[in-house]
Amino acid sequence: MENKKYYGWKGFFPLLTFLAIYLGSGLICAALGYGGDSFKQVPRMAALVGALLVCMCMGGKERSLEYRMDTFCKGMSNQGTMIMIMVFLLAGAFSGVAKAMGGVQATANLGLSLVPTQFMFAGLFLISAFMATAMGTSMGTISAVGPIAVAVAESAGLNLALAISTVLGGAMFGDNLSMISDTTIAATRSQHCEMRDKFRVNFLTALPAALVTIVVLLIVGRPETVTEIGDLSYSFIKVIPYLLVLIGMNVFLVLTIGIFAAGIVGIATGAIDLAGFAQAVYNGFCGMNEVFFLTLLCGGMSELIAKNGGIEWIIQKLGKIMKGNKSAQVGIAAMVSLCDCATANNTVAIIVAGDMAREVSHGYKGDPRRTASLLDMFSCVFQGIIPYGAQLLVASSLCNATVTNGTTIS
Repeated sequence: MENKKYYGWKGFFPLLTFLAIYLGSGLICAALGYGGDSFKQVPRMAALVGALLVCMCMGGKERSLEYRMDTFCKGMSNQGTMIMIMVFLLAGAFSGVAKAMGGVQATANLGLSLVPTQFMFAGLFLISAFMATAMGTSMGTISAVGPIAVAVAESAGLNLALAISTVLGGAMFGDNLSMISDTTIAATRSQHCEMRDKFRVNFLTALPAALVTIVVLLIVGRPETVTEIGDLSYSFIKVIPYLLVLIGMNVFLVLTIGIFAAGIVGIATGAIDLAGFAQAVYNGFCGMNEVFFLTLLCGGMSELIAKNGGIEWIIQKLGKIMKGNKSAQVGIAAMVSLCDCATANNTVAIIVAGDMAREVSHGYKGDPRRTASLLDMFSCVFQGIIPYGAQLLVASSLCNATVTNGTTIS
């Protein structure tokens, strides 16, 4: 019989340790005046190591260290975790190759060339949403479109804060819907549902919000004067790989097609050579290092939390306030939102809350597609709000730079 002493809320000691180290160090560094880098002083990986040490100490005499290590490795190596990691690597490779061959700039210029300046705010939102959906990354979208938005706002005399926040909103919207985003991958794999099915459910909820946003931007974002934007030349062929990854089929097949399509386009246009293609794939893999290791370690930690009764305990507690499927959905949304506020990473928040959300959803006969959609939506919404999140920090840093003739000067 398993040791009941360690069942219950104590099962969450590893997670609480992680949050205490990461959040505590961030708050201390902020008080010491580190500014926007406060929550970067102690990386999430380092905080997670502290949590793993706590994991290894839990279980009592009845559970040997060997048993705990076996449980931890089982959590790391389960099918869902391995599939997530493979998709993360392929998504990183696609982003790396597409960026190296000039697809990011071409896509941004294409969008800007199609949008009249008087509708620029709504256009920036749509461009950011499309790019984030195609690229699968809000950070990459903000980094690519943000400087353009700042340059346009300054040259046309537009509201700079509104311009960069419009890009942020579009990036989070697209990241939420993208079928190659790490948040989508984590949400669908944790709930055992297909990405295209989650997309359909997610789209019906996200579309009305996007339409309202566009209408508001058309009303409040119309500039009093119209200024022409500079050079917006682009090659449409460099946009094609992004269009290909939007096809709703098997994600492994889509990403593989996207990687080689981007490579062929890059070689054909002279943007990269064969060696450059290989290096771009490798760099894309390396860009996924953090989420790769976080997924592995969080998978092992989640398995130990489950064995120590943590998930069972929270489901029992939530059961006292949940009276049906609707209230269960509210509980799942609150759970992943709190995880995101604590970790400042929407992918990690989904990985941490995923198993608990699946158990709650199953207990109240919830739709896995709806649960995956809730996890993705609320983690992205709060990630775009918290002031210490990476997206908002990057966006705000762009506002502190002056852009002149395409050159950023601090």
